[in-house]
Formats: sequence, structure tokens, C-alpha cells
Amino acid sequence: HVQLVESGGGSVQAGGSLRLSCAASGYTYSSYCMGWFRQAPGKEREGVAAIDSDGSTRYADSVKDRFTISLDNAKNTLFLQMNSLLPEDTAMYYCAADSRWWLGLQTKSYTHWGQGTQVTVS
Repeated sequence: HVQLVESGGGSVQAGGSLRLSCAASGYTYSSYCMGWFRQAPGKEREGVAAIDSDGSTRYADSVKDRFTISLDNAKNTLFLQMNSLLPEDTAMYYCAADSRWWLGLQTKSYTHWGQGTQVTVS
């Protein structure tokens, strides 16, 4: 049973930084893709950043050069370092995982999802 638990969200002023964490458990796939997604009120969920089991990363154009995704395999924890935050980054942020390593930012294809953590930028 895969569990993903996000933390690290909060309220921050524009230009500030936050670091999101996603603790994963019950995940035994040797190849995988994990990602961060976000959903703002009234908008569809969108992909933000993803990392696969080879360490390859993908980013949405809107967050390139501002956000960094990383994975600590020893701690089974996924991170999203968010710098230079903008008001348009305000959303609920979700962690997701899947055994299909090629998924990247394909939001609707991921199997396992966390409950989300709110990020508000003012």
C-alpha cells in the first residue's frame, strides 16, 4: 500500500522560498517516476516537476530556473525547492508516484497521490 504524505506548505511573500517534502512509504518499484503537481482554485491540476528512477528531471516552463525537484532515496523523500515565488504559484501542491518511469508531467496518468499541501504567495 503506497502512501505519500506532503508537508512544507505555507504562506510566503512574493520573492520568498519554500521547500516541500513528500514522504513515501510502501513503494517497492525499482523503476518509477515521481512528481509534483499543483491545482489552483477553478483550474485544472498541472504538472510542476518530475523525476524518474534514472534521475532525469522535467519542469513546467513556468517554474524552470525557480524550482528544483530532488529525491533522497535513503529517506524515501521527494523534495521541491521553490525560490522566487510568485502570486501565480499559489495552489494546492500534490506529490504523485507511479511505476511507469516515462510519465513525466502527465498529470492524469499517475496512480498514487498524496493529500496535498497548500502554498499561498502574496
